[in-house]
Amino acid sequence: MHRSVTVSVVSHGQERMVQGLLWDLATVDSRGFSSVERVVVTHNLAPSRWSCPDTLASRCRSIENAHQKGFGANHNAAFSQCATIWFAVLNPDIRVSSDVFSRLIAQASADDAVLAPALLDPDTGEAAPNRGLLTPWEVLRRRLPGWKPAGAPAWLPGAFLLIRAEAFRQIGGFDERYFLYAEDFDLCARLRLAGWKLRYVPEVQVSHAAQRASHVRWRYLRWHLQSLWRLWSSRAFWRYRALLRDEARRARA
Repeated sequence: MHRSVTVSVVSHGQERMVQGLLWDLATVDSRGFSSVERVVVTHNLAPSRWSCPDTLASRCRSIENAHQKGFGANHNAAFSQCATIWFAVLNPDIRVSSDVFSRLIAQASADDAVLAPALLDPDTGEAAPNRGLLTPWEVLRRRLPGWKPAGAPAWLPGAFLLIRAEAFRQIGGFDERYFLYAEDFDLCARLRLAGWKLRYVPEVQVSHAAQRASHVRWRYLRWHLQSLWRLWSSRAFWRYRALLRDEARRARA
């Protein structure tokens, strides 16, 4: 068995969700099909009781933050413990029933930096729509009647990203100036600008019970808006916008 993946999960007091995900990974591992070499669980808040299943215990590492850190900073810290070819960023609310990592890797080309499965809503069974270029108009338009998702994703959401460690290291990982939100778009944009590709694999599916905290908590909404402003003010955003336009123009020619 070739274990080629380091998994990073960050808990914000979500030990029950993390426990469920770890049991999923352990169940897959017990069947002899796991490609997971290490699991790094970061507790961004003081953890309540939790444990790593026996089959993963020797490969499970825990980080307990003295102070709350942002999404990118937490996963960058976990990446320092990555010695595998692939680095998986997973939300605690992801659930898996098979070795999705090996299935994704089987679809990878040499220039693919990020692989992502379809994220299924556990209540409806519907897959999250493709993400278009994250502009102010796109943010507004997808909340209006008649909105249609992009035919191909311009970026892949941070709930589940399987990232080639070489590529992640090359661009310096997540930009830690984004505390929460938009860091996944920024990562994808910078990878594309560095010559790498993104690959969405819809036939590989996981369950994602999206929390959407920014819809109900002012603090999260503030972080969301601050991140969007930082993104739209960044050079990477405008360069990536130009790259996508050039690719679209060549495709029409």
